[in-house]
Amino acid sequence: MINRRYLKLVIQGNKRYWSVLVLASKTDGAPAKKRNMDVRTCVIVLFCLMGLTCAEPVKFIDCGSFSGKVALVDITPCATQPCQLHKGQSYSVNVTFNSAVESQSSKAVVHGVIAGVSVPFPIPVEDGCKSGIQCPIQKQQKYHYVTALPVKSEYPPIKLVVEWELKDDDRKDLFCIRFPVQIVS
Repeated sequence: MINRRYLKLVIQGNKRYWSVLVLASKTDGAPAKKRNMDVRTCVIVLFCLMGLTCAEPVKFIDCGSFSGKVALVDITPCATQPCQLHKGQSYSVNVTFNSAVESQSSKAVVHGVIAGVSVPFPIPVEDGCKSGIQCPIQKQQKYHYVTALPVKSEYPPIKLVVEWELKDDDRKDLFCIRFPVQIVS
């Protein structure tokens, strides 16, 4: 039986991913149990190695979270900091936070801060209850707010600070975070 599989790290710009390359495969009646074990082993190794290439959490500043506390901010893919956002691509934003209040709803408000001027930044889904949060929001519970951050091709290449707020029923911030990004071609 010839079965050569190689795990290959592929790096393209700031993107890193693993690929499994099968150079030659000949089974010649090899037992199915052996092949299944090879596949499972390869999948386990793949997931373990993927963990080594994941980007570190985004460094952020709390800008006045009144009704909650942010534990973690993650933007995918973001290999370096400040995150380099490529025009025409979409990024996943995941904010893990603990709520200090109960709220029936939540609404996201996003601004880009350029030279001290706050510019509204539209996002596809403003409703936090449609972005990974199961509403109503309960007091002292952990939540994962997950949404898309599209970077339009029309945006100029620029360094800026993103201010992201998630507001409760009383329009107070469940969280307010600021993190630097750089829009690139």
